Amino acid sequence: MTLKTSFSVNFAPQLDEIKAIRSVSKAADRLGVQTFVVGGFVRDLILQRPCKDIDFVCVGSGIALAEEVGQVLGEKQVTVFKNFGTANIKHHDLELEFVGARKESYRSESRKPIVEDGTLEDDQLRRDFTINALAIGVNEHNYGELVDPFGGVEHLKEKLIKTPLGPDITFSDDPLRMMRAIRFASQLNFDIESDTFEAIARNKQRLKIVSMERISDELNKIILSPVPSYGFKLLFQSGLLKEFFPEMVALHGVEYQDNKAHKDNFYHTLQVLDNVSKVSTDLWLRWAAILHDIAKPATKRFDKEVGWTFHGHEDKGARMVPGIFRRMKLPMNEKMDFVQKLVRLHLRPIALVKEVTDSAVRRLLFEAGNDSDALMMLCRADITSKNSEKVVKYLKNFEKVQQKMIEVEEKDQVRNFQPPVTGDEIMAIFDIPPGRVIGDIKDQIKEAILEGSIQNNREEAYELMLRLASEKGLKLKLNQ
Repeated sequence: MTLKTSFSVNFAPQLDEIKAIRSVSKAADRLGVQTFVVGGFVRDLILQRPCKDIDFVCVGSGIALAEEVGQVLGEKQVTVFKNFGTANIKHHDLELEFVGARKESYRSESRKPIVEDGTLEDDQLRRDFTINALAIGVNEHNYGELVDPFGGVEHLKEKLIKTPLGPDITFSDDPLRMMRAIRFASQLNFDIESDTFEAIARNKQRLKIVSMERISDELNKIILSPVPSYGFKLLFQSGLLKEFFPEMVALHGVEYQDNKAHKDNFYHTLQVLDNVSKVSTDLWLRWAAILHDIAKPATKRFDKEVGWTFHGHEDKGARMVPGIFRRMKLPMNEKMDFVQKLVRLHLRPIALVKEVTDSAVRRLLFEAGNDSDALMMLCRADITSKNSEKVVKYLKNFEKVQQKMIEVEEKDQVRNFQPPVTGDEIMAIFDIPPGRVIGDIKDQIKEAILEGSIQNNREEAYELMLRLASEKGLKLKLNQ
């Protein structure tokens, strides 16, 4: 990211690139209310980053301004939130938000403020960080003029996250701002000013008054940042991570016994996460990277012959996934199923490096299904070592596994395996009711296909079904 070292006195040309802002200007002058575009849009405008969410603050009624803007734009749908004094207009690909300037005060037991009408200065004071406390006038008399009371422009140049008020006040009032500080640092690759970071560490326990939904929302944005390990290191060093994700903190550390040590699984996990992030923006694949070794602390054992082991950590880790998702208010649906599957299977392709058999590849393709490509991304990312030659060698062997998977899938088509003979057919052919014997026959056919003793086609599966049924004493229906 490159940041200009000097700024034009007026941002009117940049504002005019977005026609809707001129419409807001027209509406504001009609009503005679001072109006400013504020916050993230101004920050991203200066950083030359795209931003489709535009927040406007007026010294008056934000709802009245939104309704006037709706008329100017010809937008009939103005969404009003009377309890919050805000309104929203969706205009083409833009989200326009309107609110009246306000000042806030907080109670210690809640991050919900007591709100009063205020001035622009009051509104800027309540902002979380100096880089988000920037405002640009949109009325005719001050169109494009920057209002920067806390040196936010200078902090953008310095790539620095700093609070406008004392950081202890800012974070105690609304503890979610601690997560937001780290999220912005991670997204923008900024530093957190030292006093501000120390205040996060001092106030970390205040996070308990914040809902897990809000915490997870900020965490997901950190996970989706370009180099998510940076955000996680800040979360760890500040002590915030332990407040809501102790299982990940438990990965940290190295234990020695008989001069044998295991690697630090916390930093290994962050390396795997960064590796995945280089090749995919999929949030849930990144979550699989975060959780792939989550059960190592629980399965760690020392063996005098082989050293440290983590036997079964993939299965135990998969069993831990639903509990972590439930507690962190993450979706308990196919997203969780996907993460759980990848955690359970993440060692399987790596084990195939030593011996690649058609049977093992068929079983892996069958179990991974449509997620086999994602699984392979995770497994490639999981190959980490300080010895670069070792990594290169291992990746070359891994390419052989991937090639074998392509060949076996083309030949046997087991990635989305469907039994060539269905349970309904078996019941009809032998005139029998539902029962265990049908499942047994189907399982044996599936096993025969996966082992390669028969081809994945109806003819061979049908012949095997007849043999299996005969062994179980089943007879064909007379009219077959």
